[in-house]
Amino acid sequence: MDKKKLIILLSSLAVLIVALVVGLIVFINKTNKQSLQIAETEQFMEDEKQDMVTEIDAIAGELEGYSIHIYNDSLLREFDMQKQKIKELQEELRRTKATDAKRIAELKAEIATLRKLLAHYVRQIDSLNVANQRLTSENLEVKQRYQSVSATAEQLAQDKENLSEVVTRAAILELYNFSFIGLDSRNRKTDRGNRMNNLKFNFTIGKNITAEPGAKTVYLRITRPDGEVMQKGGGTFPYENKNIAYSLSKAFEYTGEAYSDALYWKVEEVLQLGAYQADFFADGNRIGSFSFRIEKK
Repeated sequence: MDKKKLIILLSSLAVLIVALVVGLIVFINKTNKQSLQIAETEQFMEDEKQDMVTEIDAIAGELEGYSIHIYNDSLLREFDMQKQKIKELQEELRRTKATDAKRIAELKAEIATLRKLLAHYVRQIDSLNVANQRLTSENLEVKQRYQSVSATAEQLAQDKENLSEVVTRAAILELYNFSFIGLDSRNRKTDRGNRMNNLKFNFTIGKNITAEPGAKTVYLRITRPDGEVMQKGGGTFPYENKNIAYSLSKAFEYTGEAYSDALYWKVEEVLQLGAYQADFFADGNRIGSFSFRIEKK
C-alpha cells in the first residue's frame, strides 16, 4: 500500500472514531437526563407519601384524644372500630410503594372517607356534650379539637389531591421519534403526492414506570390542510368528555418499556398540498402532536 492510500485510510478511520465518540457522548447525556428526571419524579412521590404517613399519624392522635370525652357506649365502640381501621391504613400506607399510582389513589379516597366520618362523629360528640350540662367545660375543648382535626384532615385531603394530580401527570404516556414517509406502489419513498400509495407514520411511545401496563390502543388523528380529519369508516374515541374522529388506530401491549411501531394510511383520495397535522392519543390523553407537509403533486 503506497503512502497516499495509507494517509487516506488513516484519515477515514479518524473521522469515524470521532463520529462514534460524539454519538456516544450524546447518547450518554440523553440517558443521564432521562434517569435524572425519573429519579426526581420518584423522589417527589416518595416525599408526598411520607407527608401522608405523617398526617395519618396526626389524625390517629386526634382520634385517640376524642375517646376520653365520649360517654356513649355505642359511639365509643364506633370510635374503637375507626381507630382499628386507621391503624390498618397506617400500616398499608407504609407498605405501599410511592410509584403504585393506583393504590395511592385508592388510599386517598379512603382518607377522604375517614375525614367525613370524623366530622360526623365530632358533631355527635358536640350534640351530646351540649345536652349534658355536666360537660360544659369539656365542650369547648371538644370544639377546639374538632377544628384541629378538621383543619388537619382538610390539609391532608388537599395534599393527597395534589399527590394524585402529580401521579396522574407522571402516568401519562409520551410519544416521540415521529416521522412521516410517503410510499409509492412499490413501497419506495416518494415526496410527490400523486405517487403516494401509502402514508407511513413512525413513532415511539416512551418508557414510563408510573403508567399502568397492559392492553392499550393508540389513535392517530390526521388533519388535512383544509382542517378536515382524514377518515375511513367514521370511527371515534372518547376524549375530554366527548367522542372525536380518528384516522387510524392500533392496539398494543404496553409493558412500561419504550414501544416503537408504525401506522399506515392507504391513499384512496387526491392528497391536498400543504401542511398536515398528526395528533396521537392514548388512555384518553393527547400524547403527541406533530406537523408534516406534502409539497409536490
